[in-house]
Amino acid sequence: MDGTIRANIRQGLNVRIVLKKDQRSGALTEGIVKDILTNSSSHPHGIKVRLSSGEVGRVKEICQ
Repeated sequence: MDGTIRANIRQGLNVRIVLKKDQRSGALTEGIVKDILTNSSSHPHGIKVRLSSGEVGRVKEICQ
């Protein structure tokens, strides 16, 4: 599934995000979606979410 489309993201989903501080390196952080922060239906860099750990970033991968 595509992390740039809001309809693919829901609370409780296991995802990998890129944090603001990791955008240059591309390092991914895995976690569970707590809140969806992007209001638009899609975003070219990924939907912005808050993980249950409190970290905020853009979804790059949706884990199965």
